[in-house]
Amino acid sequence: MPEKALLVVSFGTSHLDTLEKTIVPIEEDLAAALPDRVLRRAFTSGMILRKLEARDGLHIDDVPRALEGLAGAGVRDAVVQPTHIMHGAEYDKLLAQAEPFRGRFERLAVGRPLLSAEEDYRQAAEALLEALPERAEDRALVFMGHGTEHFANPAYCQLEYLLHDLGRTDVLVGTVEGYPGFGEVLRRLSERPGVRRVVLAPLMIVAGDHAKNDLAGPEPDSWKSQLEALGYETDCRLTGLGEYPGLRGIFVRHALEAAGDGPK
Repeated sequence: MPEKALLVVSFGTSHLDTLEKTIVPIEEDLAAALPDRVLRRAFTSGMILRKLEARDGLHIDDVPRALEGLAGAGVRDAVVQPTHIMHGAEYDKLLAQAEPFRGRFERLAVGRPLLSAEEDYRQAAEALLEALPERAEDRALVFMGHGTEHFANPAYCQLEYLLHDLGRTDVLVGTVEGYPGFGEVLRRLSERPGVRRVVLAPLMIVAGDHAKNDLAGPEPDSWKSQLEALGYETDCRLTGLGEYPGLRGIFVRHALEAAGDGPK
């Protein structure tokens, strides 16, 4: 085992198709940027870990087990890079789980999540706009974030505000479990009477349950179904954020900073 390691920590997903399209490319980009470190993976969702083990026989470590394994193998310098979007509950959980292991390594550093500084928001906005349709008077772009009761939830509003400052007032951000919710999205769409087409996309690292069901599912309560019931034409782009190279680059920058190899 090399003396240096890189532990990439994701919330996780039980959808193996989006795992390969999102989390794996993030891990590969991080490994390429830090080639002197052995790469390991951990998920923070116990529910997902149990499901993968029972359904697929796929074992993935949680954070304590992964760090225990690295310490036991003689790793001295460990960088933990999360793929979380914000400094929310999952990031807090990661920090709390990593803290007891600090004395087991000569150096243990935790990188920042996707959206931390203004630079991150700008890079994320530019990456999204490069991949999404140009502005059209009769079309809006609606992103679905997860949302949280955590005080970090305003990150969604800041991203939307920045997109608007970049001239894309046609982009709206809503969340499943926070503010702004889908009700706010519908109200804002109603304030744009010329809009009849809506592009829907997840604002989540993976395009899993929320994207496939809550956003684009056939059930009457999905965002897609509710919009179509109101007369909008919808176009669902089920692309997880991990599929955007520009967004993966933010994680790489944060990991390099944590490793001491990038700008502070």
